[in-house]
Amino acid sequence: MGTLISLISAIASGEATAALQRARVAAILYGIAAILALCGIGFLVGAAYIWLAARYGPLATSLGLGIGFLVIAGLILVIHKVTTGMRARRRARRRKADMTAVGLTAALALLPALAKSKSGLSTIVAPAIALVAYAVYRENVKSKPQDPDPGEAP
Repeated sequence: MGTLISLISAIASGEATAALQRARVAAILYGIAAILALCGIGFLVGAAYIWLAARYGPLATSLGLGIGFLVIAGLILVIHKVTTGMRARRRARRRKADMTAVGLTAALALLPALAKSKSGLSTIVAPAIALVAYAVYRENVKSKPQDPDPGEAP
């Protein structure tokens, strides 16, 4: 039995080592590709500058490219801000739904045990009556009219 376990662990550790090696090689290759892509983008921007400078002059080209890049950066930040807010609201709704489901599941799991005990029925009924009474109270309370601002003339 011990030899079987050591054989399985050797196979598993060998697989883990091989997977780690493949991931390291892939990360290095992707890093090199990213550096080369950034160099290529830099040369393309330089070529665009030279072409536009010959057409519109160096000052106008510098101003145009600078403003263009700042606008693109601003758009990226605005889009990120909007999508981050949307994701946060979505996570909050999902978390609320999950917590409601967990609470309901826990309440349903405890219900039979509470119903069997002597004080269990009062433990269930008393909060329910309090919630109903509060709901009736909130429905029947009249809201006060808002006081006008003392600085305003009627």
